[in-house]
Amino acid sequence: MTDNILPTKWPTPHTLLAKFRSRAKGTTSLKPQGAGGVRILGHREYVGGLWDEIGKLQFNYLVHQGLRPEHYLLDIACGSLRAGVHFIPYLEPRHYLGMDKESSLIEAGMDRELSKEIFNAKKPELVVSNTFEFTKFSTMPHFALAQSLFTHLPPNMITDCFHKLRNSIREEGVFYATYLEAAAERENPPEPHDHGYFGYTREQMCQFGKSTGWRFDYLGDWSHPRQQVMTRYFPV
Repeated sequence: MTDNILPTKWPTPHTLLAKFRSRAKGTTSLKPQGAGGVRILGHREYVGGLWDEIGKLQFNYLVHQGLRPEHYLLDIACGSLRAGVHFIPYLEPRHYLGMDKESSLIEAGMDRELSKEIFNAKKPELVVSNTFEFTKFSTMPHFALAQSLFTHLPPNMITDCFHKLRNSIREEGVFYATYLEAAAERENPPEPHDHGYFGYTREQMCQFGKSTGWRFDYLGDWSHPRQQVMTRYFPV
């Protein structure tokens, strides 16, 4: 999935969500999705640009939260490895688990962003799936991260992600996820879109986890340049 390609300066998340509400209802004015979109936009722009800034932000944040080289990390919607190029060298071999629905993004990340030497030494495990098939990985993660994934999904798909991950993470594991915070429940598009805008309230994000076996912990601001906020979930 991608970051919302928005101005880096705007008043509040609530104002931004209102501004793009009409745009979010349809897909005709949005940038193209899929392999064709990757070809047109390029693999860095497709995932939202700010390549170095947001890639390093994710890495630094999780290390600060306790991620160590011996841990297994699941990067959900890893895209073209914007964060993976930092996580993969840091983690022990085979400890990076990346999933994305777009094979062309993963291929671009491997071919153009990750050196062959790092790939051969670290052997990241990469899975293409649009239905959160976490059981395809050879092991369960200690940490899971969904950065700018729920900003593009309707509630049923978010719930599906939580449900499937609950059965595919270690009992001592932790799941970090970002979202665009809305002041009140709003009408989001009915279908997912890689360049769409989906906003949720804090209570909705809590309920997504609670209904599928997670304890919710709101972390809020984590210095994301587009003001996505951070949440943390623990299996219960």
